[in-house]
Amino acid sequence: MTLMANETEDHETQYCFPAVNSSCIKTKRSTLESNVMYVFFSLLSVWTVFLNLLVIISISHFKKLHTPTNLLILSLAVADMLVGLIVIPIEGMKLTATCWYFGQIFCGLYSMFIGLLLSESLCNLVLVAVDRYVAVCHPLAYPQKITTSRTLVIVCFSWFSSSVYNISFFTHNGYFNPSSGKDSCYGQCPFFISLAWSVTDLILSFLVPCTLIITLYLRIFYVAHQHVRVINSVMKSRKHLTEGSARRKSESKAALTLGIIVSVYLFCWIPYYIISVAGNTVLSSSTAKALMWVLYCNSSLNPLVYAFFYSWFKKSVKHILTLKIFQQASALLNITVDYH
Repeated sequence: MTLMANETEDHETQYCFPAVNSSCIKTKRSTLESNVMYVFFSLLSVWTVFLNLLVIISISHFKKLHTPTNLLILSLAVADMLVGLIVIPIEGMKLTATCWYFGQIFCGLYSMFIGLLLSESLCNLVLVAVDRYVAVCHPLAYPQKITTSRTLVIVCFSWFSSSVYNISFFTHNGYFNPSSGKDSCYGQCPFFISLAWSVTDLILSFLVPCTLIITLYLRIFYVAHQHVRVINSVMKSRKHLTEGSARRKSESKAALTLGIIVSVYLFCWIPYYIISVAGNTVLSSSTAKALMWVLYCNSSLNPLVYAFFYSWFKKSVKHILTLKIFQQASALLNITVDYH
């Protein structure tokens, strides 16, 4: 009898809010499973914050790194660091506990905050592509057209416009209206979106930025390739041929870097828009969560793609980790920048 009672108790349905009739059912997890999930999400959060914090400290501290391009990378790192600091821990807790304990209003604010960070991250990717396009395709006009002060204004405007867009997005989709739960039970913070906003978001937040980024990087590669062909055509001596071979290797490395940038972008963002367009009609809940986590992990990949490819980052990290940045006049050190 005791054994049967224990089995019944083990299989008893658990609710997120037992006192609420419309409460969601809480998924049972073993202690080991919960601990493993908490450790994984904690490590992912720390890793994401750490990498982006290195980028932020490097660009903020060293005067030689105060360039328009690095200001864009700094803005991207701030958005990605906030994803690692706030979004990943809360999403990890949601996935582990399988309940949302903070109410409908905070659900709306939190969802809007996620949207802001993701939108701003995407804006920064576009701005970096535009910056590199002007630098490579119009190098003589770059110092006049792209200045630090102008870039700062553009970055501030991108944060403002992303905020306005996401406030409109989540307000019109009923995230702050308790009666618009879309048949969800009490104890969830679901993702829901109307068809009209789904199409609008797909165009404004994915198709247009995606087209811009790919077009600009393809143009960058084409112009760089043409420059190499012109240089190689005037080479006569063996020395020049050796230099040409080195330049071709450099061009191959640049092509590989651009390919990685575009590939990571598409790999991380396409799943999100599969969710927004397909919704619950095609994808299971577990599949949708997995695709969303691919997007969150993009914040830990961006520092690797945009910073670890540059020599200045490696040098600045050495100074940070060895605490040399606390030495007098360390901010004036000549950290070599390998681009404009």
